[in-house]
Amino acid sequence: MKTKKKFIISIDQGTTSSRAILFDIKGKSLFRSQLEFKQYFPKNGWIEHDPEEIWNKTKKVLVDVINKSRKLKGEILTIGITNQRETTVLWDKFSGKPVYKAIVWQDRRTADFCNKYRSNKRERLINRKTGLLIDPYFSGTKIKWIIDNVSKAKKLLRKKQLLFGTIDTFLLWRFTKGRSHATDATNASRTMLYNIHTNKWD
Repeated sequence: MKTKKKFIISIDQGTTSSRAILFDIKGKSLFRSQLEFKQYFPKNGWIEHDPEEIWNKTKKVLVDVINKSRKLKGEILTIGITNQRETTVLWDKFSGKPVYKAIVWQDRRTADFCNKYRSNKRERLINRKTGLLIDPYFSGTKIKWIIDNVSKAKKLLRKKQLLFGTIDTFLLWRFTKGRSHATDATNASRTMLYNIHTNKWD
């Protein structure tokens, strides 16, 4: 009896496109599907993405790759997600709708806040716990900006109904229909909210 082929799928959700790749178990790339998505620049130094567009295009490339695996008469063992790291999404945990566009890792809108926070000599504490410097690059101050500037985010926060995630978390939450709100330590360590010594949110 012929052994069924075994496959691994990688979702690569990058800064300019969503991509899914089908690998055999030796790591050889067999098929890929890729779609670009829109970049938004509302002000100088601000960069945003539409989380719904990312979700829809990620689903489409994943379906393309799953369909290819069926044509190759194989079994998918697992699906992994790699992503654009510090990019920040906040959403309603009941409706699943984002409260604002995703603020991209390159975005510099919180530079003034970071400069002010540094002057209060907190950087040493942040660095000791997270291994990071205070910088707009990381997710922490992006979360603060959304809560401070988006009234819906404030309302949901008061009701304990507001969720945060990097893109991997948002996709995983959607794929599992809200059952899994999770990330891994490497993504968590880029938020400026994660203690790298205790491996816990801080």
